Amino acid sequence: MGWLNGYVALVTGGGSGIGRAVVKRFLAEGCSGIGVMVRSHEQADSLVAEFGDQVVVSIGDVRSGWDNQAAVDTTLDRFGKLDTLVGNAGVWDFFTRLEKMSLEELDHSFDEIFGVNVKGYVLAARAAAAALRESKGSMIFTLSNSAFYAGGGGPLYVASKHAGLGLIKQLAYEFAPDVRVNGVAPGGTVTPLRGPESLGKGERRLSEIPNFQENVANSMPLRMIAQPEDHAGHYVLLASRDNSRATTATVIQSDGGWEIRPMR
Repeated sequence: MGWLNGYVALVTGGGSGIGRAVVKRFLAEGCSGIGVMVRSHEQADSLVAEFGDQVVVSIGDVRSGWDNQAAVDTTLDRFGKLDTLVGNAGVWDFFTRLEKMSLEELDHSFDEIFGVNVKGYVLAARAAAAALRESKGSMIFTLSNSAFYAGGGGPLYVASKHAGLGLIKQLAYEFAPDVRVNGVAPGGTVTPLRGPESLGKGERRLSEIPNFQENVANSMPLRMIAQPEDHAGHYVLLASRDNSRATTATVIQSDGGWEIRPMR
C-alpha cells in the first residue's frame, strides 16, 4: 500500500526530467492512473512503452487553454476522476542577462518564458479546478530555487519563478478549503530543461552546459547535484491527503541548502 493508493493524477511536462520521475514515483506509490501532457509524439510513445495503460498521454502546448482542457478531459475519460494536478512544464533562459537581449528578443522571450512557466500553470489550474474541487484534491507546481533567490537564471526566468510563488499563494487562498495548493522548488538538477526558442536555444538543454554537474555540486552545501528522482518524494508527500491534510500555500525547497551558502 502506497501513500497514493487509488489516486489519479495529471502531470504536465511529464515526458522527461522531474515530471517523468514524478510519474514513475506516483505509480510506485499506488496511483491507479496518471494523465501526462507532453510536447511531442516521441515523448508520448516513450511513456506508453514504459508504463502501458497506467498512463494516458495528451500532446499539446501548456500555453493553450484548449490543450490543458483536453488533457484534463482525457484523464477523466480514462480514469474517472482527478485527485492531483502537477504543473511541471518549464523553460529556462540560460542566464541570459537583460542587456544581452535586444528589445525584440526581450519582447518575444518574455512572452515565451512567462507563457510556459506562469500562464501554463494558470491554465492547467483553471482546467482542473472543477474536478479537483469534487475530489477535494490538490495542485502541486514545480518552482525553483529561483523563486526565492537571484542568480539561478536571467531576469526573465527568475521573475517567472517568483511569479509562480505568488500564484501558489493566491490559488491556495482562492481554492481553500476544497483544494490544497503547494509547490516544490528544486535546485540544480540533471534534467533536459530546454532553453527558449525565441532566443535560438530551443534545442539546448540545461544538463548539456559544460562542467554543469561539477559546478552545481561544488556550489551546494550538500556537495551534490540532484537527480530528478531526488525531488519526487516531495510531490508524493504534498499529494497525500493522509500526510499533508493541513498543508497549503507551502513550497518545499529541495535545493541542496542553497539558502545557507556560501560555505566556510
